[in-house]
Amino acid sequence: MKKNKLDIIYEDKSIIVINKPSHMLTISTDNEKEKTLFHEVLMYERRKNKNNKIFIVHRLDKDTSGLIVFAKSLEIKNKLQDNWDRFKREYVAVVHGVTKDKEVIKSYLAETKTLQVYETMDKKIGKLSITEYEKIKSNKKLSLIKINIKTGRKHQIRVQLNNKGYQIVGDKKYGNSKFDPLRRLCLCANYLEIIHPVTNKKISFKLDIPKVFIDLLGDIND
Repeated sequence: MKKNKLDIIYEDKSIIVINKPSHMLTISTDNEKEKTLFHEVLMYERRKNKNNKIFIVHRLDKDTSGLIVFAKSLEIKNKLQDNWDRFKREYVAVVHGVTKDKEVIKSYLAETKTLQVYETMDKKIGKLSITEYEKIKSNKKLSLIKINIKTGRKHQIRVQLNNKGYQIVGDKKYGNSKFDPLRRLCLCANYLEIIHPVTNKKISFKLDIPKVFIDLLGDIND
């Protein structure tokens, strides 16, 4: 994303959908307040009207790119969040190894005090997490997969794929930190289908699979 230039996919009076670049926080942390997508969208809105507001509906990890929806009122935010698990969210990723053609991963995820997410057999502390994937293409070392998440747990895709032996390329927290050819996490939220909070009609947004993901499999043939 160019400085002060948002990649706006869709906008109306109630929501705005942005294509978030990799390496950008969705919201602020203790260490970073302004270099966030939320801040960029808020400034965009306030250039139109200083009283405009923006509300977080959901998040993507800093290193994950793709579609994010922001609400323009608290009422719209609440409507979207109340139905969020009913919406369809798909990702594409490049992972290590040759995956199965299709697989459904179900496990319970918990988080340590140091914010590391892990799988657990203890249902009292873990939350059920369900991830489906389908292989698009592969070579001897990497696979390009489409992912459909049924639950929205923190780091769900990264942890569950890692535990299957399919670490996402460029994942320095849960994967192989030594292999990072694109200098980014190869995970993109490229499809989102929601019920519009005002019209109550189904609306969907789709990004092309990043060309660098496709090219990566062609570059590594042995």
